[in-house]
Amino acid sequence: MQTIEIIGLIAATCTTAAFVPQVYKALKEKSTADISLTMYVVLFIGLILWLIYGIYHESLAIILANTITGVLVIIMLALKIKHK
Repeated sequence: MQTIEIIGLIAATCTTAAFVPQVYKALKEKSTADISLTMYVVLFIGLILWLIYGIYHESLAIILANTITGVLVIIMLALKIKHK
């Protein structure tokens, strides 16, 4: 594995992990009043586009980060709709 791909995997871990506390808080408190639905929809669209880009370039870091973050964003969107 190339050094640059390892750097990408570390970066992907950091940026993806940043979403975990928000999802945990929303699940625990059963409240999403303070999050923007529009922001999460736009973010999800961006994640899908990054995922396509990562697949095209066969970048494990981009594929993993955007897949996992996409799942977290789907959870947040589902919670936002459920707790509206």
